[in-house]
Order: sequence, then structure tokens, then C-alpha cells
Amino acid sequence: MTATTASATRTLDLGIGGMTCASCVSRVERALRKLPGVQDAAVNLATESAHLTFEAAQADMDLLARRAVRDAGYEPRSLGEQRAEADSEGPWSGFLPVALGLLLSAPLVLPMLGDLLGRHWMLPAWAQWLLATPVQFILGARFYRAGWHAAKALSGNMDLLVALGTSAGYGLSLWLWLTAAPGHAPHLYFEASAVVVTLVLLGKWLEARAKRQTTAAIRALHRLRPETAHLLGPHGEVQVPIGEIMAGDRLVIRPGERIPVDGRILEGQTQVDESMLTGESLPIARDAGASLTGGAINGDGRVVMQVTAVGAETVLARIIRLVEDAQAAKAPIQRLVDRISAVFVPAVLAVALATLAGWLWAGTGLETALIRAVAVLVIACPCALGLATPAAIMAGTGVAARHGILIKDAQALEIAHRVRTVAFDKTGTLTVGAPRLTAFAAAPGLDEAALLASVAGVQSGSEHPLARAVVHAAHERRLAIPAPDHVRAVPGRGTEGTVAGRDYLVGSLRWMRELGADLQALAQRAEDLQHAGATVSALAERSGAGVQVRALLGFGDEPKPGARAALAQLRSRGLRCVMISGDNRGAADAMARRLGLDPEAGEVMAEVLPGDKAAAIRGLQAGGQAVAMVGDGVNDAPALAAADVGLAMGNGTDVAMHAAGITLMRGDPALVAAALDISHRTVLKIRQNLFWAFIYNVAGIPLAALGYLNPVVAGAAMALSSVSVMANALLLRRWRPQGDNRDPGHST
Repeated sequence: MTATTASATRTLDLGIGGMTCASCVSRVERALRKLPGVQDAAVNLATESAHLTFEAAQADMDLLARRAVRDAGYEPRSLGEQRAEADSEGPWSGFLPVALGLLLSAPLVLPMLGDLLGRHWMLPAWAQWLLATPVQFILGARFYRAGWHAAKALSGNMDLLVALGTSAGYGLSLWLWLTAAPGHAPHLYFEASAVVVTLVLLGKWLEARAKRQTTAAIRALHRLRPETAHLLGPHGEVQVPIGEIMAGDRLVIRPGERIPVDGRILEGQTQVDESMLTGESLPIARDAGASLTGGAINGDGRVVMQVTAVGAETVLARIIRLVEDAQAAKAPIQRLVDRISAVFVPAVLAVALATLAGWLWAGTGLETALIRAVAVLVIACPCALGLATPAAIMAGTGVAARHGILIKDAQALEIAHRVRTVAFDKTGTLTVGAPRLTAFAAAPGLDEAALLASVAGVQSGSEHPLARAVVHAAHERRLAIPAPDHVRAVPGRGTEGTVAGRDYLVGSLRWMRELGADLQALAQRAEDLQHAGATVSALAERSGAGVQVRALLGFGDEPKPGARAALAQLRSRGLRCVMISGDNRGAADAMARRLGLDPEAGEVMAEVLPGDKAAAIRGLQAGGQAVAMVGDGVNDAPALAAADVGLAMGNGTDVAMHAAGITLMRGDPALVAAALDISHRTVLKIRQNLFWAFIYNVAGIPLAALGYLNPVVAGAAMALSSVSVMANALLLRRWRPQGDNRDPGHST
């Protein structure tokens, strides 16, 4: 169980054992939603977990939820227990009951095969009873327990259908045997009941084995955390458990070791393999001052790092939370399944009774009518229906995580395939995001070096990329940067501050015009810089005479490697690409052309203030088409939230990552097409699974009711339907982004 707090609400995650079908999911959800203070409850069959949102004032929700789950007939469990169990299970875990069922059922089935060869190997009735009884009541006890809980709650599930169907076949056989005339050997159906129980157990075992494969991505991420770390203390290196590490500690990372937590390098240099976190296959060089991410593998250098984040605050922990939340979430398409499953089992029971009554009325006799009603009960089990959506979501989000695409919620996954327009923030998303000061033009008669030192002073405390470029340029010229006073950021416009008693303003030309500054003396120079594609800012001084422009600053950025190819790939998929920039029209158009975008075709939105980006997205949505927004900064968060699907670059800020439904860990624009592709393929798998699950029941129930399927064939078909849904979903694990030639078995 895990719980998190958010303003007036809290969330709770709880493991649930014993669920078998979509009806179980509906039943548990109803029980949890009745609890006081619960605002929403979502239960996932594939992950066997529940996610509750409830009022923060309800302090004992964990106990209440556990009691509600148990009263509903299921077993409340901690997610940690479930994960530990999954880690310890081998490929044949849980197969013993299936093996016993196969062993006891084989002699019952053998005479049926002998009949096909003209041999009569029928066992005596007492031998059939001895073989079938332990299968029915010992191996099949789980169906009776779960079915009884469902019946007490006036509900229904797969277990109830199996228990009723096989009990009817077993009871009929017992009655025929005990009432048979002396010396007469009646046809018994012990083999049908035993084989159905065994086949259902086999299907559930295969299904559980497939589930373990779909959750492999989560388990692999958990295994990235080492158990111990080398703490550097007053007496040298000491090996301590990872749980004792605190922020600020100094750790020694030896060559080849896994980095235990997040931090930055104090001493040494190395190369770091982050492929399991970002999907980037090449090791990345790291020197003193560089950041290190927990879970990555150190190269051939010994480094000393200072811890900056531990526990739930590390990048790896946030990645695990994102993937777990996505795998536990319900896609909107699942609502249809929930509505159907709520009435499915009662409807099947009604059809089975109608089948029994109909065949009795037709004069076939109790034996034939009962066997056909049993076939209806067995084939109608809604296992495949409950697994169709979550199995595909788990497989899709898992394989996406292996390639550096973190899908935060199932809704983003489902909507992304409908996207027709992709809007990109420019700086840091399509460009390197580290602009250089390419031009500095002082007004006539002024000291250029002194002005550059002053503007660097005003910008020295800012983390904005343009501010850092100014400070870097001043350092390159070996200028002494004066300390500023009263520095204040003006959102969307620039910065103002006092240097050596003079009030300076650094910001956009638009801001200068708003302040009434005269740009005439430098207008031609500004126009030339803009035509050259530079981002132009101005340095102005405020005095008693007003605001006078003292210098122009020209900044240049470079497209990210592969950005042009990524945009071309999106276009090849029939998508429209748009770049949104706060730069002036000339600079934005110049960069757009370098990226292969066409400003004349409306593919560039320039001079967009940060606060207006969300409005720009809504403008693109006005045509009714789904729009994706790709960004990386705090300024992009409203636009990411406003878009139908937000994709945040993983090298951006936490705010952007929380606002977006999908995070691209490498910050590579090529992953945008990959994210849309895995979304399309996952939704396709969901639709395929739901189609076959529905068709299977729609076709199977009438065939069973009409007498074309006996209970053994119905049981085999029912088990096969669940396994086929899981197998179809697992095909997603072979997916990889276009141009990625790595082995699809590569794991996170």
C-alpha cells in the first residue's frame, strides 16, 4: 500500500488478491466507492490493485479499504508483498494444482479418445467418481469460495459461473450413477466437470505467467536500486544500507557500480550508462559538477558524489511512480467494459436458465438440457473482457518505458493516437536551448565593454538561458562583473536592476516600446540582426529623462541534432507540425526554415508570450482536431495541460513533467513520433482484444445454448480466450522506435 497527499485529497494504492474477471473488478469498485470520503476508486484486474482518491480528513482509509475488500470476498494485500512474490516466482510457479488436475483428468478423457479409435476403455462409475471428486472440490475449492462471496453480495463473477456449471455436471453424473438400474452403465459427465476445472486452472496459470511478463518493466526498474552504498565519512569509506543515505552525504562510486541515488560529482570524472533510464544506448561523459542519476551504471572512473535526493525524491523513484500509475490507470475505453460487466453475469445466468427451460420444453430430457445449460455457464466467463484493456496498457507503457518514453496516464495513451497537430516549443525543445551572445551593439559614443559588464551584472542571478549567455560572454572577455542591487524579474518581458547606482532594464524590444523608449538610433541594427535569425534584446537605462536604449544584444541558438529529421518523420505520418516561439517574427522564421518548417504555411507562431501559449494551443484545437504540445520549461506547463496530449522533455523542469501526460526522458524530438506510434499500436491492441473478447462471447453463448458446444470444448475455448488476449497484448513488447536497431529483448 502507498499513499500520497495532494491539497484536500489523498490517494491510496492497495493490492487485491483473488480477482478473476471484469465482474470482480466492478464488485470491488462498488464496495470501495461506498466508503465514507471516497471520491473515486479504480480497480485494475491486470495489476490486481486498486487506486482510491479520498478526502484528506479520512485518516483511517487504509483500514476501511482493506475491510471493504475482504467483505467483498477478496484478499487485501500490500503492493510490496505482491511485488516480492512476483520477483520470487519462477516460470513454473503455481503449476502444481494444474499438474494434479491434468493427472487426475487424463484417465477420464482417455476413454473419449479410445471411442474415436473404436476402443472401449470406459472406467467404472466409482473410478470416475474417485478421480473427479478431488478435482471438483479440492482443486476447484477456489471457485466455490469466490463464487459464494459473490452470491452473498448478490453479485456474480467468473468463479460463480464455473462453480455452478461444473457442480451441475458433477451432480448430474452422480444422480445418473446412483439411480441407474443394476447392470446398466449410464453415460456420465464426470470428465466434463473435471476437465473444465482443470482447463480453467490452466488458463489462469498461463494468464498469471503472462501478467508477470507485462509487469517486467516495473520490476526491472525496482532492481536498478542497489541495496548498499559506500558512504565517505570521517573514518573513510563505510558500506551502509541505501535507506540510511541522506541528502548532503558524500558517496564513493567505484568503476562498474550502479549509482545508488541522485547527486552531483565532487571529484573525478567518468562515463555513465543511463540506457536503462533514458533508452540512450551510448555512455555519457560526466565531470566534476555534473549530475548523476540513481540507477545508472558508472563507467571506468572512480568518483565522489554529493547526494542531492534520496528515496521517493529521486528521478528513478519518480519514473517508477509514473509507470505504476499509468499501468494501474483505466483508459476511457474501459468504461464501456465496466458497464457491460456489471450486468454480464446476471444476464448469463438468465440465458443458462432459459437454455435449460427451452430444451426441457423441446423434450430433450433433463440430461441434455442440463449439459447445454452448463456449456453456456462455462463459455460465458468474462475473463478475456476484464483483461483486454489493462493487459494492452501494461504492455504498451512497459515497452515505452524501456525506450525512454514515460506515459503518465492511460488517457494520454488513448488520446495520443488521434493527434493530428503537434506544437513544439522552440527553445530547449527543437533547439539546443543554450543560446550564445552573437552580437552586442552599443549606442554611438558609449563604452561597449562597460555596458556589457553592467548587463551581465543585472543578469548574473538569473537562470534564463539568455541571461546565462550574457554572463558567459562577459567571462569570455574577462570583464569584471559588478554586483547588482534590487534585481526584479518582469514575467514575459525581462529583468531590471541597479548597477553602480544606475537603473538598467534588459528585455525584449516589445517591452522597450511599451516603456516608450526610443529605438530609432539602433533600429537598423536591430532589423539586420532579426533578418539574420538572431533573437534581439535591448539594454536600457531608466533616469529622470525616461527610458533610453543603450545597447542591443543578439542571441543565436542551434537546432537540436536530429530535430529536422524528427519533424520530417512526423510529417510522413500525416501530421502537421507547428513551432511556438516568443522570439520576434524574423528570428522565429529563420530558425523554422533551418528546421524544415514553412512559415508561409502557418507552421510558425512567433512573438507568443509565455502566458499566451495555452491560448495558442486552444486556437489550434479550434478546428476540432487533437493537438499535442511538446515543451520543457515552466512557461510551457499551462500549454502542456491545455493540449489534448502534453509531451514534456525529460531534461526540462519537474513542473513541465507533472503537467504533461507523457515524458520523453532523453529530450530527443525523435521520441515524439515514437510516443505517438506506441500509442497507436497500444490502442489497436486494446480494440483487437475487446473485439475478440466480445465476439467470443457473442458467438460462443448462442452456440452453447443451441447444443453445438459441450462443456469440455466450452471450457477449453474460455481458457484459450484469456490466454489469447494476454498473448496479443504481449506482442507489444517487441515494439521499438523507428531507427532503433537494438534487440527488442533489451530491458530497462
